[in-house]
Amino acid sequence: PQDHDKLRRWIDLAAEMGWEYSLIDANWTIMKNGTIHDLIAYANEKGVGLLLWYNSGGPHNQVTEKPRGTMLLRDVRRFEFELLKKWGIKGVKIDFFQSDKQNIMQLYHDILKDAADFEIMVNFHGCTLPRGWHRTYPHMMTSEAVKGEECYSFDKRYPQMALAYNTIIPFTRNVVGSMDHTPVMFWDNRYPHLTSYAHELAQSVVYESGWIHFADGVEAYLELPEAPKRFLKDVPAAWDDTRFLEGYPGKYVVLARRKGSQWFVACLSGEEAPRTLKVDLGFLDAGRYEATIITDGSAPRTFKTTNRTMTASDRLDISIGRYGGCVAHVRPLR
Repeated sequence: PQDHDKLRRWIDLAAEMGWEYSLIDANWTIMKNGTIHDLIAYANEKGVGLLLWYNSGGPHNQVTEKPRGTMLLRDVRRFEFELLKKWGIKGVKIDFFQSDKQNIMQLYHDILKDAADFEIMVNFHGCTLPRGWHRTYPHMMTSEAVKGEECYSFDKRYPQMALAYNTIIPFTRNVVGSMDHTPVMFWDNRYPHLTSYAHELAQSVVYESGWIHFADGVEAYLELPEAPKRFLKDVPAAWDDTRFLEGYPGKYVVLARRKGSQWFVACLSGEEAPRTLKVDLGFLDAGRYEATIITDGSAPRTFKTTNRTMTASDRLDISIGRYGGCVAHVRPLR
C-alpha cells in the first residue's frame, strides 16, 4: 500500500510477531498521509528495521514504479546508498532487471559491491537465477527468479499450477540459492489458492530464503490460531543444517532444518489424494524432545495441533490432506 497509515500496521505486525524487518514497497517516495521519514521514526520506536523497494531502471525497463533512476549510474547509486545508511535503512529490494544481457549482469555486481560499502543488504526481484554470488557478497540475502505467491493477484492459471509447482521448486530453483517466493498466504487474493492452510504454513520451512517475505495481509497473520501463529514467530530465516527426508518432484517433499538445537520439519503435498507419512527421526541427537505438530484439520482451511514427546528412535506419523502440508517444531526437553 502507498499509504503511511497502512504501512504503519505492517510495522506493528512485524513487532508483534518478532520479525526483524518490514518492507516498504514500490512508490514509497509518493506515499499518502506521511513520509518515509515518519515511517523510519515509527519503526525505530517499534524496534523494526526497514527495507526499501527500488526500481532497477534505467533504460533497460519501462516500469514506472518509483523510485527509479538511482541504481544504474555508480555515483548516483553510491549517493543513494550513503543516504540510506544515514537513515538507518537495513536493506533494499531491487526489481525489474528483465534481462541477462552483459550490461545487466554487470549491474548486479556493481550494485552488490556498492551496497557492501554502505552495509546495505540486497534482495533482487524480476531477476536472473542465483549464480553463487552470495559467496562473494554475503549481504545478498535472497532473490526471486521464481513464480511466487504474488501471482495469485494477476495470473488466473497460477492456483492450479502451484499445486505441483510448489513441490518441484525445492528440488530445482531453491537448490541453487535463496528463493524469495513471497510465501505463506492464507487468505485469498484475486485468484483463490487451492492449497490447504497447513501447506501454506509449511512453505516457511521448505523454502529457504535469507529474508522470508510473508505475503499475506496483516489480519491474516494476527487472526491465526495460537499454534500456527507461534510457529511463524519462532521459525528462523537462517539455518545450521538441512536434511532431505523424502519426496518426489511434483508429488510431495519433506525437509528437516535445524537452528541451534531445535528442528523444524515440514511437508508440502501437490497431490489430490491424501497421504500418510512415517517420518524417520534418526537425524535427532540422543535425548528426549518435545514436538508441536501442526497438520491439516478437518477442512482444508483449518489446522490440527498435537504435542508429543519423542526420541531419535521414534517416527513421526502424519496424515496429509488434499494439497496439504504439515510442520513440526521439535525442541530438546530440558
